[in-house]
Amino acid sequence: MAADDGVREQLQALGAFIRARRTQAQMSLRDLADLTNVSNPYLSQIERGLHEPSVRVLKSISEALNVSIDTLLFRAGLGADPDPNAGTAVGAPMDAGSAIATDPALTDEQRRSLLAVYRSYTDANTRRSPG
Repeated sequence: MAADDGVREQLQALGAFIRARRTQAQMSLRDLADLTNVSNPYLSQIERGLHEPSVRVLKSISEALNVSIDTLLFRAGLGADPDPNAGTAVGAPMDAGSAIATDPALTDEQRRSLLAVYRSYTDANTRRSPG
């Protein structure tokens, strides 16, 4: 029973990570389904930790969300940690948006609020012309 709890927790963590990355990319579940060729209901089950995705599905998700397959395999419990910053390119520092989107101490609503504020600042800075 304890092993089942560990697997369930791992699947829920994987799903939360995928949901956070999708939200950070400002992508709907339907958008992700279209990009991955995986059904919307199945992706929803993955995000809720109700289903263990195949490696093929993880590969599709990794490509659509621009996350390394090694990171998703690690989060699924199928490989070694390729990057201590989990979710960024290997060796690259995690940006604030990724940190907010993947912080397990925040609720989904808190993540959305913080990401909205963060994006408003970064968008304003991007619109400013240099010099």
